Amino acid sequence: MQLREGRRITQSREHGRVSALAFVARLVGRELRAEPRKLALLTASVTAGVAALVAINSFTVNLQDSVARQARALLGADLVVTSRTPFSPRVEALIDSVAARRTGCSIASPCGATARVTDFPAMGYVPRTTGSRLVQVSAIEGAYPFYGEIKTEPASAWRTLQDGQHAVVDPALLTSLGARVGDTLALGDGRFIVTGTVVNLAGDVGVSAAFGPRVFIPARYLDRMRVLGTGSRAEHSIFVKLSPGLPAQAVAARWRPVLRPDRARVRTVADDRADLNDTLTRLARYLGLVAVIALLLGGVGVASAVVAFVRRKLEAIAVLRCLGATSRQVFAAYLTQAVVLGLVGSLVGALLGVAAQQALPGVLRGLLPVDVRAEPVPGAMLLGVGAGVWTAVVFALLPLLPVRLVSPLAALRRPYDGAPVPPDLWRWPAALALAASVVALAALEVGSWRTGAIFAAAVGVALGVLWLAAWLLTRAVRRWFPASWPYVWRQGLANLHRPANQTVAVVLALGFGAFLLSTLFLVQHNLLRGLALTGGPARPNLVLIDIQRDQLPAVKQELRARGLDAAPPVPIVPMRILSVRGSETGDAARTRRPRGDTRDARGEAPRDDGWARRREYRSTYRDTLVASERIVAGHWWSNAGSTAALPAAAPVSAALPDTAVAISVERELAGELGVGVGDEIVWDVQGVPIRSRVASLREVNWARFEPNFFVVFAPGALEAAPQSFVLLTRAADAVARGRVQRAVAERFANVTVIDLSLVQQTIERLVNRVTLAIRFMALFSLATGALVLAGAIATGRLHRVREAVLLRTLGATRRQVLRIALAEYLALGLLASVTAVALSAGAAWGLARWFFDGGFRLPLPALAGLVAAIVALTVAMGLWSSRSALRQTPLAALRDES
Repeated sequence: MQLREGRRITQSREHGRVSALAFVARLVGRELRAEPRKLALLTASVTAGVAALVAINSFTVNLQDSVARQARALLGADLVVTSRTPFSPRVEALIDSVAARRTGCSIASPCGATARVTDFPAMGYVPRTTGSRLVQVSAIEGAYPFYGEIKTEPASAWRTLQDGQHAVVDPALLTSLGARVGDTLALGDGRFIVTGTVVNLAGDVGVSAAFGPRVFIPARYLDRMRVLGTGSRAEHSIFVKLSPGLPAQAVAARWRPVLRPDRARVRTVADDRADLNDTLTRLARYLGLVAVIALLLGGVGVASAVVAFVRRKLEAIAVLRCLGATSRQVFAAYLTQAVVLGLVGSLVGALLGVAAQQALPGVLRGLLPVDVRAEPVPGAMLLGVGAGVWTAVVFALLPLLPVRLVSPLAALRRPYDGAPVPPDLWRWPAALALAASVVALAALEVGSWRTGAIFAAAVGVALGVLWLAAWLLTRAVRRWFPASWPYVWRQGLANLHRPANQTVAVVLALGFGAFLLSTLFLVQHNLLRGLALTGGPARPNLVLIDIQRDQLPAVKQELRARGLDAAPPVPIVPMRILSVRGSETGDAARTRRPRGDTRDARGEAPRDDGWARRREYRSTYRDTLVASERIVAGHWWSNAGSTAALPAAAPVSAALPDTAVAISVERELAGELGVGVGDEIVWDVQGVPIRSRVASLREVNWARFEPNFFVVFAPGALEAAPQSFVLLTRAADAVARGRVQRAVAERFANVTVIDLSLVQQTIERLVNRVTLAIRFMALFSLATGALVLAGAIATGRLHRVREAVLLRTLGATRRQVLRIALAEYLALGLLASVTAVALSAGAAWGLARWFFDGGFRLPLPALAGLVAAIVALTVAMGLWSSRSALRQTPLAALRDES
């Protein structure tokens, strides 16, 4: 008997569970069928964010695949050894011993081989035409590249490059010089026949164009060109193809300690692939943060729509409770509805994201060193769909919680009792889940919990400020109501604080999208403003480098003959570090912690200083500071007395001078080296050791196109050292600059003239290309904001129709009703846009001050245009909604309400 009773109870419970699930399913189906248009807007709020997320994540995966497939072609060899100076016999012997190994050789797998490339800048011109151009010359020796292909027009140009004094050039060079294939190209004292143009070069990106078009020539003609003098910036590379069976990483690991004393570096395919993946993936991930913002903004739209939805359904929920539905069943039904809508919106967004990623390679053209094939990525699509569904659920959870507390008695009390539904303790766990979800989503996108938390905090601050602005507006309008204003304006402003108002939803929706776009615009504006060369007639726009001591008078005379005034010449002395604070560079295994003011700009202790100790420095000497520098620690020698006033140092070697020379070190470099004011550095200046003592630390504005230096020496120590000179001048227009470049190129083979105007234009194009990619993703946020705005207006349609019917019944005209709507949405648009611009001004100022280390200025006319555009969008959508409400007759409106 007990067994049968137990089975009956179990079956009853199972039947109850099935009945409850069936009830939830039926209710969800009825709700979805009842208001498809309103629910479609809720779905679309998630769609745009998921589309952006899927587009970026799919693009990142495809980018990594492309780098993996093309990494060997990008390097052109199994490994490459590079140096700023010609290779020593010891390095040559080491490379030859590995490249000549014969193990595993066959016709199908030939033995190892080497090729050499010398890269340097030079002035190029065509004698047949006018003008000249700074170019980046690559002198080739051997069968470079071993992997990949350099495509040229005609196709045979690369194969025949070594057959004579030939040159293969970037097509942009021929365009700028008015030349064609078959012309003679002059490089220093060398003359080369242009036999073709480069169509495709693996790894060549737009950044290289900032320093001149590419030119390829045979290396055996380098000597007769006479372009590589003292101080010339040349990079020597040996590309090595290893014999089969020799792993490149193992060879590189064995070579690095041997090459380090000779200041040579070795890179492998794996090294380049890792560096490229790190750089490009970081760019894609930060673009993905913009996509996350679009998704979060869609979540705000979901929350806004659910709030309005719950307000409309409170009486229906109370009736369901009277008919026997439990609070859990009702809550489960509406939460399931949010899941279904989030799933549908996410699936549509995933498909749109796959389509949107097709445009990203074109948007980033000129910045990517690889050709990216845009293909669907199932993992990225699943991640996007999951993120979209979860965002819809977690944002809908808070406004759905009051559904659980709706009493059956509300079916009778609700029309007469306006008391709000009391809150419950589950709001705090739901709020914590929402905050944790934002952090997790951002951390998942950028791969760092710390960055995710910072990003989530920044988003929270921005949304909090926008919400606070909306709250203050409603309170201010209610307290200081303009009773003397015309009726239509008073009625429109009253709508800002009436029940079921749209103030918060509209301000959050439009304000956040506008905040993103205006912040990006302000950062871009101030970056490019710092690069501008329009700083008056004294701002130089031509830089002449690699001038030898005996050429300096003749170069000055050439400039004077053309009516140009040159600034005092700037000497440049190449040198390397021998020791820092008594620790020799070859023996230093780690850096001692710096004293006092030697931390870097981020306040962090110095990192491994191997790079800072091993690099070649190009330093100068002078007795004054320049406009791009300021002292942050210590004193400049002109203010601190003679160098003898510095603390005396114990001599490191009897061969060194007894008195240390005063130097000023750039602040970031001091942090890298672990030195402060008073510390000693010994330099190797062309084989002569020079003792120095740090007299000051400088902050340098590297964004200014001027000769800036990591290290500046006091006068009196380097004047006799081998050195070259830099001259700066200004030519009024492009024609004058072209004539100066041509004259200098014809008379002085080794002197390079850089037109800073061209460099500025190229950098601006690159900055614009990056910002175009970010704006492309930010448009998803703006589109989401527009959808959220449309949803907020649509969810308030019932109240708007009721208001319009009442006003028309009382005698208001259609024009008056529209003017009331104009007043309301004009106030909302102004609040959203002004708050967004103020937020973006603060964010952009912080980025300019602490991240980009530059000045800041507000472009007021452009910002006013942005404010006007946002206000116009808000007003247009509000009037559109009001016109649709005006088409309703009073009877139809009353029926719709019932």
